[in-house]
Amino acid sequence: MDKLKVIFHIDDKAKWSMVLGNVKNLLEQVNYEDIEIEVLGNGNSVRKYDRTTQNDDLELMKDLSQKKVKFVACNNSLNGLKLLEEDLYDYITIVPAGVLELIEKQREGFTYIKP
Repeated sequence: MDKLKVIFHIDDKAKWSMVLGNVKNLLEQVNYEDIEIEVLGNGNSVRKYDRTTQNDDLELMKDLSQKKVKFVACNNSLNGLKLLEEDLYDYITIVPAGVLELIEKQREGFTYIKP
């Protein structure tokens, strides 16, 4: 069986709990070795990746990252919010543009989900 590939897109900081819940629920249905999950944050949602601010979901995000969930930030959004790479948690990957990342992932066969 081919590995499942899913990209969750979040651009609204208020929807983080929903997105993380969706990811957690998905991982409860499949073995994390059988799925590739990426969570792409752009717009004001990238503030959740800022380690200098309060993050009530930090433990869940760390747990998910240990289960190979890839958390990605749009560099354009980071620049717009004046966030630097050193402001981010160490498990965050930066991509040049969120829209380009979405296009590339869909070309690679990822299923797009935007709660």
